[in-house]
Amino acid sequence: MLIGYARVSTSSQSLDLQIKALKEAGCDKIFSDIASGAKAIRPGLSDAEMVLREGDVLVVWKLDRLGRSIQHLIASINDLNSKGIGFRSLQEAIDTQTSGGKLIFHIFSALAEFERDLIRERTNAGLNAARARGKKGGRPKSMEQAKSIRLLKQMHDDPSYSINDICKTFNISRSTFYRYLKSDHS
Repeated sequence: MLIGYARVSTSSQSLDLQIKALKEAGCDKIFSDIASGAKAIRPGLSDAEMVLREGDVLVVWKLDRLGRSIQHLIASINDLNSKGIGFRSLQEAIDTQTSGGKLIFHIFSALAEFERDLIRERTNAGLNAARARGKKGGRPKSMEQAKSIRLLKQMHDDPSYSINDICKTFNISRSTFYRYLKSDHS
């Protein structure tokens, strides 16, 4: 069975073009959403997924109607494939039930993985370069936190306060206490 899914981002847009194309493609049932692709909750897509069975095909007018990003799209199609459900995009002429469609999909998957690896490499290179220049990551300590750390260190130097007393006063764990004690924010 062919199950269609259509989506527009706003109520001012029309689903008519997509629904017409899905009907012409032979879809037995068509589900739709009026929601941004960035939103994870799409009731129409959820309803379509409930109806889909092994051997069925989910048909969309265009790839971006299904996925919020290339990674999300690939994850969605992989999920369908793992359940024995095919996928077809009318505009891009991708059909995961054909060898050519599978090839195109695997190329998309490889490109997305390549992109993730490049981003990871660039991020790590940037972090390593920053560390080499003596930069520390994370948000700078606030003045309030710096004052609290100074007070914590003063209390630690005063023998009348136990570590447990200090931890209770600041509502912190012992490991946080020792981390603050070692910090250079005083």
